[in-house]
Amino acid sequence: MTHPPQATEATWHKTACILCENNCGVQIQTDGRRFAKIRGDKDHVLTNGYTCNKALRLDHYQNGAERLTTPLRREADGSFTPLDWDTAIREIAARLKAVRDTHGGESIFYYGGAGQGNHLGGAYNGALMRALGARYSSNALAQEKLGEAWVDAHLTGGHTAGEFEHAEVSMFIGKNPWQTHGVPRARTVLKEIAKDPTRTMIVMDPVRTETADLADVHLQVKPGTDAWCLAGILGVLVQEDLIDHAFLEAHTVQAEEVLPHLKSVNVARCAEVSGLDEDLLRTTARRIAAASSVSTYEDLGVQQGPNSTLISYLIKLIWLLTGNFAKPGAMQPHSWSAPLARYTTRIRRTPVTGARMLGGVVPCNVIAEEILTDHPKRFRAMLIESSNPAHSLADSAAFREALAALDLVVVIDIAMTETGRLADYVLPASSQFEKWEATFFNFEFPRNSFHLRAPVLDPLPGTLPEPEIHARLVRELGVVPNIHLAVLRTAARLGRTPFKLAFAALAAVDKKVLGMAPYLLYETLGPTLPDGARSAAVLWALAQRIGREYPQAMRRAGHTNADALFDAMLAGRSGITFTQDEYEDAWRYVAHPGHRIPLPIPELLGLLDALDKTASVHTTEEFPFVLAAGQRRAFTANAIFRDNTWRKRDPDGALRINPHDAEQLGLTDGARAQITTGRGTAQATVEVDGRMQPGHAALPNGFGLDLPTADGTTERTGVALNTLTDLRWRDPIAGTPWHKHVPARIEALRD
Repeated sequence: MTHPPQATEATWHKTACILCENNCGVQIQTDGRRFAKIRGDKDHVLTNGYTCNKALRLDHYQNGAERLTTPLRREADGSFTPLDWDTAIREIAARLKAVRDTHGGESIFYYGGAGQGNHLGGAYNGALMRALGARYSSNALAQEKLGEAWVDAHLTGGHTAGEFEHAEVSMFIGKNPWQTHGVPRARTVLKEIAKDPTRTMIVMDPVRTETADLADVHLQVKPGTDAWCLAGILGVLVQEDLIDHAFLEAHTVQAEEVLPHLKSVNVARCAEVSGLDEDLLRTTARRIAAASSVSTYEDLGVQQGPNSTLISYLIKLIWLLTGNFAKPGAMQPHSWSAPLARYTTRIRRTPVTGARMLGGVVPCNVIAEEILTDHPKRFRAMLIESSNPAHSLADSAAFREALAALDLVVVIDIAMTETGRLADYVLPASSQFEKWEATFFNFEFPRNSFHLRAPVLDPLPGTLPEPEIHARLVRELGVVPNIHLAVLRTAARLGRTPFKLAFAALAAVDKKVLGMAPYLLYETLGPTLPDGARSAAVLWALAQRIGREYPQAMRRAGHTNADALFDAMLAGRSGITFTQDEYEDAWRYVAHPGHRIPLPIPELLGLLDALDKTASVHTTEEFPFVLAAGQRRAFTANAIFRDNTWRKRDPDGALRINPHDAEQLGLTDGARAQITTGRGTAQATVEVDGRMQPGHAALPNGFGLDLPTADGTTERTGVALNTLTDLRWRDPIAGTPWHKHVPARIEALRD
C-alpha cells in the first residue's frame, strides 16, 4: 500500500478546503505533520486558485485539536477506558445486535455521515445500516435544506442552482456569500457584478451585510418577514402583468391555479409588514421582470427562520413566473455524482411523533421527542458519525437528555466532542487530510465537477478512515456470505469488465447485494485500486450510474465510458469535469410528464393566502429581541475547528447589537451582557454594530466548544448557541429550526 510521503523537507500536496460547500482547491506545503503553507490551486477545475482567508488556517483543524488515537468505552462512573480496535468492534457489534434483536433494526438511528468535505464515509454507512435493518437517519441538511428540497421535488423534480457568473440580476435571500460563499469564487464574482453597470445585485437581509454593501438593492426587511416581502414582489409581477406568458405556456402546467392567489396579494400591506417602502418593492419586481436572466440563492438566514418552506416556494415562483430557468445566467438543474437528498413528494413519517420526513430524513428538531417517550417504537440506539449534535442541534439540554435515555450511543470522530463525552463508545477517525475523501456537493451546470482528494498525510496512528470502521462492523455482524466476497475478489483480479459482469450476476440472484454494494466494493474492488485508494471503490458504482443517466454529457466531458470516468476520478488531483451539458439539455432533468413544471403546491398556496392572518412578530414583552443564533463572520467556521487560536479577530464571539439598543440597555463595546431565552441563559461580550436593526441581535457560529486545557479539564469560549434555542420553534412543514429567529432578552451585566 502506497502512502503519501512523510516529509523531511517541504512538500506540496493538492487537496481542497473542507469548510464550506465550495471545497475550493488548495495546495498544502507540509513540514512533518504540520501545514506550513496553504495556497489556492490554480489548476483546480472549479475554483482556479481562488480561496478565502479561512482555508489558509486549516492547520488549526489538522493539528489544533487533541486528537483521539484509540477507541474508548465509557464506564458507569463516566470515565473512559481505552480499548484495542478488535475489542471495540466486537463489543459494539454485539450491542448493536442486541438492540436489533430485542427492539428491531428500525430502533437504531443514524446521524451524520457527511460534513462539508467528509462524504466518502457517509457512502459506506448505508451498508452497515442495512446490515442492522435500520431505517431512520438524519444529518445537518435536515437543519437547513429539507423544505427547499421538498419544494424542488414538486416543481422541477430536483435541485436547482443559480449561474451567478452570467446573471443579469443576482438575488441573495438570507445569504451573505461574502462570508458564507456557496457561490464558486464568491468574492471575485460579487465584485464583478458590483462593478458592472448593466448588472444588478439584490440582497434581502435584515442585516446590512458585506454583500449588501455591494448590492444595488438592499431589501432590509424586519427580521422574520421575508415571506411578506417575497409575496409582495410576486404580487407586483402578476398584478402588473410582468410574467413570461410564453415560458409558462411552453414549460409549465396549472399556472392558472397559482396566479389568482398572487393577484390578490396586498402589496402595500406586504411592504408595511416587512418594513420596506412600497415603491422599492415595486421597482425591485420590475427590475427582475425586465432582466434577461435572474439567479437566486436562498440560505440559512431564511431557511432557519419563520415560514421557511413557504419562502422557498415563493422564491422559486419568482424565477419561474419570469422564465428564468434553463438559459444562460438563470437557474439550472444539474447532474449528480451522488444525490444528497431524495427529491420526492412522497411523505414518510417518524415512528413516534408522526413528523414529516421530507426527503426521507428525520427532522433534527424531533429527534429528542422520538427518544424521550415510552412509545414501543422509540429509537433505542444512535450511531453518530462526523457530527456533533449535542452541540449543533436546537435545545442542547433536551438532546443531551435524549442521549442519556438511549441503550447505546456510538460516536465516530477525530476528537473528543461534546457528543463524544456522552457516548458509550468513541471511535477515532482519521482526519479529512489523512485519507481519501470527496464531496458530493456537485451543483454546477453546464459543466459539473468532482474532486477526489488524495491523503496529504498518513493516518495518525490508532485512527481509521470511516469506510474501514464500517467495514469492520459489517464483518463482525457476519451478514455477507463469504461466497459473494470470493466471487467478486476473483473477478476484480481479472479486470473491470469481469468484475462488472460478476457484480450484475450476483445482484440478479440476491436482492440484498445492491443494498450492501458499498461494503462489497470496498472489500473486493477496493484492494485493487492504486495508491491505497480503497475508500474510493464506491465511486466505481457512482461512475456506472453517471454513465447510465448522463451518457452524452459524460462523453462531452471527455470520458468514453463509465470506467474511463472512474479512472479520471482516481487520477484527477485538481478535480475533473464529469458531465458537460448544453442549455437545451436542462429540460431533460425536469422529472415530470412532458418535462413540464407543475406550479401549484396547494398546502403552500394556503399558507400564502393566510399571510394576512399569520403572526409576523414573535417577540414578547419578556423576550423583546430577535436573536440570530449563528451569524457567519470573517473568523467563524463550522465547529470542526476545535481550536480557538485560529481567529485573528473577535476571539470571544461578540454579541452584536444596534447602537440604539446598546444605549437603551447601558451597553458599550466590550461590555458584558446576559442573553436569556425560553430555554437558557448565556453571557457574551458586546459589539455595538450599526449594521444591525433595532431589536435584532446576533451571536456567531462556531463558538461554545468545551476544549481541553493543560490541567485535564475543559474550557468554553463564547456562547454554545443551542443552550439558547428551542426545539419547539420549527417550520410546520419541514421541521427546520428557527436558529436565526430566537426570541430573547438582553441585559447588561453589572460588576
